[in-house]
Amino acid sequence: MTEQALEKERKAIAREYKELLRISYRILSDEDKKLIRSAFDVAVDAHKEQRRKSGEAYIFHPIAVAKIVASEIGLDATSIAAALLHDVVEDTSYTLADIEQMFGEVVARIVDGLTKISNMPYEGDVSLQAENFRKMLLTLNEDIRVIIIKIADRLHNMQTMDSMPAHKQVKIASETLYIYAPMAHRIGLYNIKTELEDLSLKYTEPEIYNDILSKIKESKEQQDAYIKSFSKTIEDSLNAEKLDYEIKGRPKSIFSIRRKMQAQTVTFDQVYDKFAVRIIYKSAPEDEKFIAWKIYSIVTDHFRPNPVRLRDWISSPKSTGYEALHITVMGPEGKWVEVQIRSERMNEIAEKGFAAHYKYKNKNSDDGGLEVWLNKLQETLENQDISAVDFVEEFKLNLYSKEIFVFTPKGDLYSLAKGASALDFAFAIHTEIGLHTRGTKVNGKLVPLSHILNSGDQVEIITSNNAKPTNNWLDYAHTGRAISKIKSSLKEDRKETANEGKEVLKRKLKSLKINFDDNSITEMVRFFKVKTSLDLFYRVGAGIIDNKQLKEYASSRSNAFVSFFKNKIRKPNNFEEINKEEITEKYDQLVFGKEEQKLDYKMSNCCNPIPGDDVFGFLTVNEGIKVHKQNCPNAVQLQGNYNYRVMPAKWIDSTQRDFKAELSITGIDTIGLVNEVTKEISNNLNIDMRGVHFDSNDGVFTGNIVVVVKNKNILDNLVQNIKKINGIDKVTRK
Repeated sequence: MTEQALEKERKAIAREYKELLRISYRILSDEDKKLIRSAFDVAVDAHKEQRRKSGEAYIFHPIAVAKIVASEIGLDATSIAAALLHDVVEDTSYTLADIEQMFGEVVARIVDGLTKISNMPYEGDVSLQAENFRKMLLTLNEDIRVIIIKIADRLHNMQTMDSMPAHKQVKIASETLYIYAPMAHRIGLYNIKTELEDLSLKYTEPEIYNDILSKIKESKEQQDAYIKSFSKTIEDSLNAEKLDYEIKGRPKSIFSIRRKMQAQTVTFDQVYDKFAVRIIYKSAPEDEKFIAWKIYSIVTDHFRPNPVRLRDWISSPKSTGYEALHITVMGPEGKWVEVQIRSERMNEIAEKGFAAHYKYKNKNSDDGGLEVWLNKLQETLENQDISAVDFVEEFKLNLYSKEIFVFTPKGDLYSLAKGASALDFAFAIHTEIGLHTRGTKVNGKLVPLSHILNSGDQVEIITSNNAKPTNNWLDYAHTGRAISKIKSSLKEDRKETANEGKEVLKRKLKSLKINFDDNSITEMVRFFKVKTSLDLFYRVGAGIIDNKQLKEYASSRSNAFVSFFKNKIRKPNNFEEINKEEITEKYDQLVFGKEEQKLDYKMSNCCNPIPGDDVFGFLTVNEGIKVHKQNCPNAVQLQGNYNYRVMPAKWIDSTQRDFKAELSITGIDTIGLVNEVTKEISNNLNIDMRGVHFDSNDGVFTGNIVVVVKNKNILDNLVQNIKKINGIDKVTRK
């Protein structure tokens, strides 16, 4: 480069630095400015030899990230300094110890966290990417600012990605959609989340992006005119109330328009709410609520509101801290318009996320608003039973869900994802309450655990020490927290049953004169066609593998030829897998409807479902039930046009499935007989009693009992044991 060009670049860098101080959201003290200046000087020196792919000096990147951190997100001087230094340790000769010595422990810790994230390999493999995401979130322990600066770093990289090769652009854009946009959303950085999504779409689906962008530009004039006419109608009334306000039109993001077009299978022109109108007013803190509702009243005097589209996030702010009043009204020309009513403070929180919270609420502490969320997140991160992919899916499930607000009997307010059930609420209060839920009352009435809650419900949880999760609970729960806790509990239960089974197996093999060792366990795993040794122990503990089957194994073992032959046939591909300490789930049976009936079915050719896929049954005219995947190309049409023929269906592991059976008992009525019968049932851990009815007539005793068991063997044993009770005459299955 010529001396003239270098001089020009130096001036540009100095200009950027002055701009950084000027646009900072916070008021910077002299001490702050000194810290930022030192960080700036070190960054300029460290990166002096480096250039970006576009050819510009590398230092422009850390300055741009620091500007996003300072103005868009509104973080403190420590964060601005860390943003300036975020690539220094990774890319230059400066070490972490140098940074700590010059800038102190906090800046060094943030820079270290950012360096760790940068060194994580990006993998196309979703599970590895998910595992990296989990690791990234673990750095939240160190400092929430690590993640926020990383989001700013990613935003600038996305804004300046044009000179990269196409395959890298797609890779980085996909990772942004998968990880960084959801994170920005959760921290309350809505503007940044929107920009990240739009920029990602620009590289993942360029044609669609450019098409929507050009159509938005074309309709801008029309949109401005519409907003002007809308504003004109209400301005006189707002002015009459002497309100200090501003009306802005905000176009919907390209990404959200694209999502609407996909979800509703409509064209750009058919998306009706392509923009929102924002009314931002100035107000003293104590008048905020009063003025918001006054503006609501004025808007609805002029335009008819859609009653089901009122969202009051002023009385009950979102868990991200977002506050506003949203109404959808029928505007001029018969178009629905979303109107967002916010005070200046609420608007800052909506744009700056938690940083604005700190400004208004927590002047002494920089993590007040995030504390509750971080605690919940930490709990999930430390749950090793949940796989990385499940974790990410549940994390995202909890991110994007709309919220409802429900009350405890004492009147405490909880926010839950829309669609949450009474069981989800139990887990939201406390894990232990969730795990021991026996029943729930909503607005004073007893309801099933699967009951879907509505905003404003008052929910009471009835607990019992004996209650514990069953497989069905997974059908009743909808929030990530509840699902992961139930899965962990079921896993623990199965492990407990497996441990009991191991002891039972030892005793039974001893009586069959077979050694309990690795060889015999491996042989049994093959013989009973299970995947792991833990599966084998579980099935023995649950009574699925009984004495009769173990005797069959013993006799096959004594026949050397048969044993050799069976081993040949059943030899597993991977010997190691046999001793894996996990209980695996098989999908070997398809059941239909709420009653989980076994019915005849055929697989459809259009989507070829396989065991484990999310599926539904469709009742055809000539071919009985045909099974389709939920995302089958024909699913929308079938479910929309022939909903009455659609049957819910799911795959289950038949060996771990519960069956309902009804027993009819007759005998001679004696004192304590009922007690003995129920005691026999309750003492068996693998039997759940669902219904009991006893009658006594002139000394003759009759009873009906509904029990839930894992299989027929357990039921047969129960029948035999009840028959042995003194006074029982007959026990039959209905």
